[in-house]
Order: sequence, then C-alpha cells, then structure tokens
Amino acid sequence: MAPKAGVVVIGAREVLRLRERYLTRATAVFYARVALLLLGLGALVIPTWKRAFALAGPVPWLCLGVGLVWAVVCQILAAHAAHGRRVMFVTLILDLAVLLALIVRSGGLESPAMAVQLLFTIFFALLFPNPIAIAPPLLMLPAVVLASQLMPGSPSIAVEIMRLAWLGALNGVAVYVIVYLTSREEQQTREIVALEHSLKDMAIVEERNRIARDIHDGLGASLSGVIIQAEYLLTLTKKDADLQTEVKELKTGAEEAIDEVRRAVSMWRDDFELVPQLENACTTFTSRHKVPVELVVAGDAQKLPEAQELGIFRILQECLTNIAKHAKATRVDVNVSFAPDAIVLRIADDGAGFDPNKTPKNHYGLINMRERAKKAGGEVSIESAPGQGTRVCLTVKPQPLPRRLDVASTG
Repeated sequence: MAPKAGVVVIGAREVLRLRERYLTRATAVFYARVALLLLGLGALVIPTWKRAFALAGPVPWLCLGVGLVWAVVCQILAAHAAHGRRVMFVTLILDLAVLLALIVRSGGLESPAMAVQLLFTIFFALLFPNPIAIAPPLLMLPAVVLASQLMPGSPSIAVEIMRLAWLGALNGVAVYVIVYLTSREEQQTREIVALEHSLKDMAIVEERNRIARDIHDGLGASLSGVIIQAEYLLTLTKKDADLQTEVKELKTGAEEAIDEVRRAVSMWRDDFELVPQLENACTTFTSRHKVPVELVVAGDAQKLPEAQELGIFRILQECLTNIAKHAKATRVDVNVSFAPDAIVLRIADDGAGFDPNKTPKNHYGLINMRERAKKAGGEVSIESAPGQGTRVCLTVKPQPLPRRLDVASTG
C-alpha cells in the first residue's frame, strides 16, 4: 500500500543510522552525568565549594550515591530499542528537577550550579532536536527566577530579569549552534548516501554495457556465422528435401537466437522500446511462418520499467509461438492500447482453438503467461474453444520508472 501524503518513509539503513547516532549521544550524556557527580564529590570535600552550594550533613552524600546508581540505570534503559528515548527524556526532566532544587537552595541565578542548566540545554538539543523537546531546560530559567523571588532576601526583579536575559541568550546561542551542526551533518549524510547510490548505479550501467558488448561481439558473431553456414548448406542440399528441412530449422533457430541476443543487448543498454519490439516480432512471425499479423497501436506509448516491458513482449512472443506450433491459423490480430491507468494487449487468431481447461501435461505456455503477467503487475485472460480460435487479453497497470543514473554508453 502506498504511503499517505506527507508521510516520510525511512529505510532500514536510515533507521539504523539514526539509532546509532542517538546511542552515541546518550553515551556522551552518561559520561557528562558522571563528570557532574565527580564535581558534586568535589563540592562535598572542598570546604569553599561546600559553603557555596550550602551542602551539609549526610543527605548530600546519600544523593551522590543515588545519583551514581541513577546514571548507570538511565544509561541501560536509554539503550532500549522501543522506549529508550522516552526514558531518557523523562530522566533528564527529573535531573532538571533536582538541579532546580539545588540552584534555588544555593542562591538562585547567582548559584554556581546555574551553569549546569546550559549543559542540560545542550543535552536536550543533542538528543531531541525538536523545539518542543528543548522547552524543559529553557522553562527552568523563569522557574528559578520565580522560586528565587519567593525566598527571603532575593535580588530585585530588574536584576533577575537582566540575568535571565543573559542566560536565555546563552541558551539560544547553544541551541542554534547544535541545530546548525546537526542540520549540516544530516545534509552531508544525505549527500554521501546519494553519492553511494550514484556510484552503484554507475557500476551497474558499466557492467551491463560490458556484458552487452561481450554478448554482441562473441555470441552474436557466432550465431551470425551459424546462419551463414546454414545458408551455404542449403545451396548444397537442394536434392535432399529432408536434409534441407533440417538445415532450415537450424537456420530458423539461429535467427531466433540472434534476435534474442539483440533484444537482450538493447535491454541492457536501456534502449529497449516496446512498440518497435512488438512490431519486429509481428513482422518476423509473418516472414517466417507466412501467416499475416496485423498490429494496431492505440494511444501514446509510454516508457515502462524493464520488467513490465519485457513481460508484455514475452507474452506476445509466447502467443505467437503457440499459434505457429498448434493453431494452424490464417490470420492474427494484435491490438495494443496505451492509457495512463492501463495498458491492454489483445491477441486473436482464427486457428483451431483448444479447451483451456484441458491443457496437455508438460505444456507450460499458459502457466508461463500467467506468471509473467503477475510479475509485470497485471493479469491475463484466455478465451478459446475447439474450432473457434483463441483470444488472449493482457491488462497491465503502469508502474513508475525506477530512479536511474544517466551514464553515457562506453561501447
């Protein structure tokens, strides 16, 4: 089912890349948490730091131990495939709550711990590059001011607003730098992926052209030699009708094989055109089997993916082969109708006909046609009865062409 408008489909490789990036940044946050705990240890053992943060008693030591366990547990949970991001977001908000209490206790906007708020803004911007997700650390600034104003001996509101504006500006600069670097990283990643696809397409085109040259120069030349030898043998076997028949069959087989070679080469070189190939198949059939084929093309022919073009051609080819072998027809009508929503191929003959429900064993022509139609994204119907000819109808829904790099042929 096609994705709805506005829905971005992300490939498995891109999902893996984004997850690896998240895990790398989550690990960086873990190390930052450990570093903050080490600073907290310094605040507990260095007297001047201890007074600055207003820490006393056994509670700060207990909080430090709990914080270390908390950091380890958060890192383990953050790696969870399904809920790791949500866990990280919630735990960072809880960290902010603890930081808010420490800041308010140790002087509000004047607290030495206030600088840690900017660090949390960086954490949120790295892990959750979304305007709404970055809101919690930014909302902490007015929360600190509000809590400070409720404390006795708080600075004037004008001074607090000045400090708030200064810290807000620093947070804005930090967020801008991170967002800019992240966008540049994404752009470079997309360019690298596009370059990889281009190089892959170029290698495929080069290999297709090499195979096409080798087949054209090797197998094609050998089959041409077989045809020439068969024509020479025909001149030497005029008195032996049976031998002439065998040589003619050999020549016909070689001609059909070289037609297949040329068709394969044109397909590999990406210059296979459906209508000319259908015309060539009908003309060749008339020439070899002396049964007139009338081809009628309606609508504007459109370029289709290789699988669809080849499927349509092969079904016509299979029908003509069956007519030559079994139908004993005196006329064949082929109609091709091109429309934006469907391509319809109809083949009708006035031959002996058959019962489609009583196909002999080891005859796989009809099965092959249905399989080719399914592979081409269409369906085929067959109507026939003994003495009433056969009618085959193939309906194919056009598919979009795959992206392909335009590379000049080297041969």
